[in-house]
Amino acid sequence: MAVPPRDPGRRTAPRAAVRSTRSGVPVRPRAPLPPAPTRGGAPRGGTPRVGAFAPRRPPGSRRAGRPLTAGPRRLWWGLVLVVVPLLVVTGKLVLLQGVDGADYAYAAEQDRLATYPIAALRGAVVDRDGNPLAYTVEASRVVADPTVVDDPERTALALSALLEAPVDVLTGQLTEEGRYVVLARQVPPETTDAIEELGLAGVSFEDDPVRLYPAGSVGGQIVGWVGRDGAGLGGVELRFEDLLAGADGQRRVEVGSGGNPIPSGIDESTPATDGSTVELTVDQDVQFRTEQRLAQACADGATTRASAVVLDVHTGEVVAMGSCPGYDPSQAGSTDPELLGNPVVSDVFEPGSVMKAVTLAAAVEEGRATPDTVLSVNGHIQAGDVVVTDAHDHAPVDWTVTGILAKSSNVGTIMLAREVGDETLERYLRAFGVGEETGIELPGESAGLLQGSADWTESRAANVPIGQGVSVTTLQMASVYQAIANGGVRIPPRLVGSVTAPDGTTTTPEAPEPTRVVSEDTADALAYMLEAVVGPGGTAPLAQVEGYRVAGKTGTAQRPNPECNCYAGGGYVTTFVGFAPADDPQYVVAVDLERPSSDAEGGQVAAPVFADVMGAVLTNGGVVPSGTERPDFPLTAADLAAREPAGD
Repeated sequence: MAVPPRDPGRRTAPRAAVRSTRSGVPVRPRAPLPPAPTRGGAPRGGTPRVGAFAPRRPPGSRRAGRPLTAGPRRLWWGLVLVVVPLLVVTGKLVLLQGVDGADYAYAAEQDRLATYPIAALRGAVVDRDGNPLAYTVEASRVVADPTVVDDPERTALALSALLEAPVDVLTGQLTEEGRYVVLARQVPPETTDAIEELGLAGVSFEDDPVRLYPAGSVGGQIVGWVGRDGAGLGGVELRFEDLLAGADGQRRVEVGSGGNPIPSGIDESTPATDGSTVELTVDQDVQFRTEQRLAQACADGATTRASAVVLDVHTGEVVAMGSCPGYDPSQAGSTDPELLGNPVVSDVFEPGSVMKAVTLAAAVEEGRATPDTVLSVNGHIQAGDVVVTDAHDHAPVDWTVTGILAKSSNVGTIMLAREVGDETLERYLRAFGVGEETGIELPGESAGLLQGSADWTESRAANVPIGQGVSVTTLQMASVYQAIANGGVRIPPRLVGSVTAPDGTTTTPEAPEPTRVVSEDTADALAYMLEAVVGPGGTAPLAQVEGYRVAGKTGTAQRPNPECNCYAGGGYVTTFVGFAPADDPQYVVAVDLERPSSDAEGGQVAAPVFADVMGAVLTNGGVVPSGTERPDFPLTAADLAAREPAGD
């Protein structure tokens, strides 16, 4: 048997003689151990030989400070360090793919979804015949996301002609920081269609409807206007915002990196609900004629403001309402804010002698007078610490009550008011609507001013019956005369005839509750006396309308001077309120003119405006001329005596 050659690099311990133990089993002598190494690796007690190494330890021997199983433990920990991360990664993959996969896919889909509002078309405002006073057309807002635009200069060049904007301006907008910039507003559909065909990355559209007012300033103070966001800010636009605005919808569409819709992606829409159409009681033709006549009045150099309102006697419906100066709703943003209201319902003034009709109505209804009652009227009367006079002082005159109204006697009216009493007079004033809102469907209405009679001084008790010391709106004064013309029944004025929903359903607002103020006999007596005002010897012959009998009353009240908080130098407010035909009343017209630098009376300047407006209303309404002659009115005791048949 061949013996393998000896490994020259292996050192072995010298063989020793075999000796026996007590048991008799031969035991090989243990080889001497080499010297223990020091920290530097050299054996203690000498310098190690080159190539020296520690001999292999037999099984069961221990290395100083280390367990026998150190090697396997290292393998175990290595395995742990490899397997655990693999398990974590695998678990995460399982979680992502198996458990949360749908959620992450949904989230990614949502990141690609863009939501755009679908603007509801605002409802129209039309007159009683359906003629549009305000309506909305579709338009768009062109917007861009500068972070998505590929080439700002090229994009700006492509949009410049279509948007009518300079290239440098558009380029500047397309390079702004942020992800949203508005390039143009209220762009018509044909323009957005042309832009869409260009397929420009980062350019998109949003609904931005345009509100149009085809009648311009005609009815502007009634209709009102909308702001840049399309919400109503005045007039009917504000009062009926909830009905006109409708409800916006939305479109959810999946877009690509360029911001353009993905053809096969998600495209979901919730349609908008358009606003309702509000039909007014206003007649556009009468409204135009009324505003035209008021503009002529304001052009006389002395009238700074003129207002008028036309009411249907039997329904209280507003047929026309306007003031000068007015405004065009489409230009409201550039209009003086002080002109954006509606003076007919918001501005108050002292009406003057037109209020005498209420005082005489109270006297007749309370049985204190009849049209033929005769009073000896002096030219002046003491009222506390002041003296009230007629327009011109005069010696005592025996006037009938009809004559007192026809001549507009302050003294005679105060005498009748004292017969009625302060508390009773106040009750009639409030019954006619003085001192309270009419309830008209417009914002900003004033209730006027009427102090309680318990607080009236002697001078105030003399002023209120003749229309001083009390303030009203033009609409309130028209409402007073509507009650007289309607047989003593007051119907609060209203402006809206119907509301039509987008589905075609039409709703008619509930009619205001009528209120009887005076008896029909009293109303007829007042109509008779008011017709005398326009007849021979009255203060308003210029209020006559050819072919029609007219009843009404003039008023000339001092205008407070804001500079001194007094009446001196304030000028006057002249008025005329009346109805026609007097024998079959159909319409009421109230006119007032503010004239700070003039002392002209209502019969001179307001009555002609009334006549022109009333003539237009009667003609437009197809009212046939009066079929009866105007009676002769006894204004004095002598007239009354002359009318009495001669004795036998």
